[in-house]
Amino acid sequence: MQAEAIMASPSEYKVCEGCGSILRRTAAICPLCKSYRFDASEEKVVAQAKELGSREATTISEEDWE
Repeated sequence: MQAEAIMASPSEYKVCEGCGSILRRTAAICPLCKSYRFDASEEKVVAQAKELGSREATTISEEDWE
């Protein structure tokens, strides 16, 4: 599960303050909402990963386009 991988290494990620997505720390802008404001605290990353990991997926995957 992706949330578990994120929680194991929260220092490698950050949370977009525009849409709540979790991104790699190296991202300059959010590819979903184009925001450039992030919260890189490990506490926020872990909390967001727990929240997103506990609910049903709602994003569109590449498989949905086929």
